[in-house]
Amino acid sequence: MRHPALKLDEVIDAEALRDTLSALTKERGGEGSDPAIRAEVLAALKRELAAGRKRIEAMLLEDRSGYACTHRLSFQMDEIIRIIHDFAVTHVYRGANLSEGEKMAIVATGGYGRDALAPGSDIDLLFLLPHRQTARIEQIVEYILYMLWDLGLKVGHATRNIAECIRLAKSDVTIATAMLEARFIWGEKSLFKELETRFVEDVEKAGGRDFTAAKLAERDERHRKHHNSRYKVEPNIKEGKGSLRDLQTLYWIGKFVYRVDSSRDLVGKGVFTQREYNLFQRCDDFLWAVRCHLHFVTGRAEDRLGFDFQPEIAERLDYHAKPGLSSVERFMKHYFLVAKEVGDLTRIFCAALELEQAKTAPGIAAGLVRPFTRRRKAVKGYPDFVIENGRLNVADAEVFERDNVNMVRLFWLGDREELEYHPDALSLVTRSLKLVTRELRRNEEGNQLFLDILTSRKDPEIQLRRMNETGLLGRLIPDFRKVVAMMQFNMYHHFTVDEHLLRCIGHLAEIEKGHFASDHPLATEFCQDLSDTQRRILYVAILLHDIAKGRPEDHSIAGARIAKKLGPYMGLSKSETATVRWLVREHLTMSMVAQSRDLNDRKTIEDFAEVVQSVDRLKLLLILTVCDISGVGPGVWNAWKGQLLRQLYAETELLLTGGFSGASRARRIEGARQRLSEGLSEWPEAEREAYAQLHYPAYLLAVDHDAQLRHAAFIRKTTEAGERYAVDVRTLAFEGMTEMTVLAIDHPRLLSIIAAACAASGANIVDAQIFTTTDGRALDTIRIAREFDTDADEIRRAHSVGRTIGEVLKGEAHIPQLKKRSRGRRKVRAFSVSPEVSVDNTLSNEFSVVAVEGLDRTGLLSDLTHALSDLNLDIASAHITTFGERVVDTFYVTDLTGAQIESPTRQKRITDRLCAILNPASAEQAAA
Repeated sequence: MRHPALKLDEVIDAEALRDTLSALTKERGGEGSDPAIRAEVLAALKRELAAGRKRIEAMLLEDRSGYACTHRLSFQMDEIIRIIHDFAVTHVYRGANLSEGEKMAIVATGGYGRDALAPGSDIDLLFLLPHRQTARIEQIVEYILYMLWDLGLKVGHATRNIAECIRLAKSDVTIATAMLEARFIWGEKSLFKELETRFVEDVEKAGGRDFTAAKLAERDERHRKHHNSRYKVEPNIKEGKGSLRDLQTLYWIGKFVYRVDSSRDLVGKGVFTQREYNLFQRCDDFLWAVRCHLHFVTGRAEDRLGFDFQPEIAERLDYHAKPGLSSVERFMKHYFLVAKEVGDLTRIFCAALELEQAKTAPGIAAGLVRPFTRRRKAVKGYPDFVIENGRLNVADAEVFERDNVNMVRLFWLGDREELEYHPDALSLVTRSLKLVTRELRRNEEGNQLFLDILTSRKDPEIQLRRMNETGLLGRLIPDFRKVVAMMQFNMYHHFTVDEHLLRCIGHLAEIEKGHFASDHPLATEFCQDLSDTQRRILYVAILLHDIAKGRPEDHSIAGARIAKKLGPYMGLSKSETATVRWLVREHLTMSMVAQSRDLNDRKTIEDFAEVVQSVDRLKLLLILTVCDISGVGPGVWNAWKGQLLRQLYAETELLLTGGFSGASRARRIEGARQRLSEGLSEWPEAEREAYAQLHYPAYLLAVDHDAQLRHAAFIRKTTEAGERYAVDVRTLAFEGMTEMTVLAIDHPRLLSIIAAACAASGANIVDAQIFTTTDGRALDTIRIAREFDTDADEIRRAHSVGRTIGEVLKGEAHIPQLKKRSRGRRKVRAFSVSPEVSVDNTLSNEFSVVAVEGLDRTGLLSDLTHALSDLNLDIASAHITTFGERVVDTFYVTDLTGAQIESPTRQKRITDRLCAILNPASAEQAAA
């Protein structure tokens, strides 16, 4: 690719700066070592450094070239170091010329050596000596370093002679990597040339295999730390998968093994094709541009592309919104496409290099050392494919030209034989994507092979992932291609849309194998009884459920339309396609009903049953919902959500099968009460039976058995101690939350008090369950986002919240005081959510349902519940649901006489009051 002109003469006028520093010394009539002169020299250098940085930032905004920006920053730093060195030698440590033993070379290493500096990068320097360090050299080196440090730069440095450099490079791969990119800056150039020669002869030629193995292992460990995904929505652009470090690893290995001076030379060595080299350059330039912008925006060496910074970077790179996608989402989609291309390059290059080196590796057979040989065997029945050294490969470069169905057949065979793929085969797929025609997409055999891959009982996720990495999946399903690398700019979704879909497929496969039976008992049970037809429906529906994301219309409706179009081509019957279409359209319904509706209200179950209409659909929708929530990201699924889904399923199944009646419900309630009693077998029988009668049906049906037993021990202990108020705390490490269970005399403002206490402590409530007992006590369980890493600190924080609640209940503190102490912790400045409030009397026969949606913040629940109490509303139940930065809260309320809110005037007063609370500007004014 062509880079813009570097315009280095506009970055810094080195001669003018030298003249300025010399003039300062002459004007002061003293030596450069004078502290006053040093201070003025430092001030002049600071001014030039800052002015140069501003010029470089302006150039970046103009030409958007990361390559040019890093080279300009490196050039500026080179000149400053040269000037400092010469000033030290000429004006600070004046004297006779340096002896041969006192001459040194200043060498840039690491990224700086590669001419690749970001604004916040470390300056890595090697002061290269001919022999031992002398006092004079030590003085000069210290002067340079202290000036650089006083300029506010982070400097990594070493002072070594050539022999020390070679010895350390042989024993330390990090030092070898830094020296691999060494670049002469100033001083005795012959020293540097000698180092280069020795490094090639003694390190590169001798240790290519060890270096390659070490860098590949280093890469794998780095990927593991970043969860082996390049599709995290807040990526690390330096160290994450698909990042700059992956490109650098590719370059380091190529340079070490092939001993070339630049990545361009790898084309001549046959490592890169010209197309691949151009792709390497484009990816490198884009990632460096993003990193440089990020450093300029944050004013520090920030490499995590967080939500707070993404909108401004998108604006700087001139991305614009289009229907269905905001400007930041378009920018991040481009970012993830680049990360995918980086992954393609590094995976294929490194795998090919591994095989290339393996050819000369020793092997062991029958106790004898023998050279590695290339072993190929045909795949029986499929002459276009071979198994080469345990990897599936194509027989020749024309297999896809002869029959383009072979592109799908490759992955079908990989799944059948459970083989990894030879990099040559994957490269050929990517280069042959033009062969994916409309005819192939409609080919009956090709679609059957794809359906076999999708519904495989082995590992469908890995096969689909490989197809996606090569670009084949998006070519076979053009609508899927639209969501490849697409991120959703919110705090709820952890991955891009395509990554989410593939993870959902993987989660379904694991549920089928029984690997998640404890987390998803009902889904696991249903999966064991699925027919082949139901399995096809379910896998296709999960693959397609978010395929219409990024469009102006509701993605569920648009996705259903896509499912209707694709179903027949994928070999589904008319009825199968109809079911897939329904599942895609309703894939969010069960989750929303379970989390935001009162499941003990019969109207909720009746309305949901009317949508579902059959038990078979209900089972499929439950499994899809479990996979969808689990595939969002780590910690999103939790036992609480599982229990809500199971309760919704149980209630709805009864209604659909004609069993929903007072009698059947009573039997289930009595069964739950009996299980609770049996679980307390160590208690005296009378006490056990009395406790089982303490809870209302809503509690017995909604709370899982293990939680009921914990609550029983907590309530018993509190009652025996004669306490009117108590808090039980436990941490949930997997979910990243802390659970607080509050037992207190029921109070109309108890939820508001709890929420206010949490807000005062900076705790964000992410879930809440509210129950009362038959003896007039409230049993409220809330979950707050975890703040501390250690359980001890987290538990102390939760108990502090509990003490605050107790203070209010005892009259020792008041809610207005708590509001003044409230402090927000969540980083949601980058997001906006339009406030929505509704009052609906059709969702319940007994209550008015107040639905609230808006931007979450610490203290919001407290403000909402306090306002509802001020409006003389009695909260019968509350359902608190957060989706990242978006909160969806539902309150089942009546007026103080127990009636629904019928008056339009009063309904408007409720919506106006709550909308004002949701409005960020209003909230800030209220806080002030």
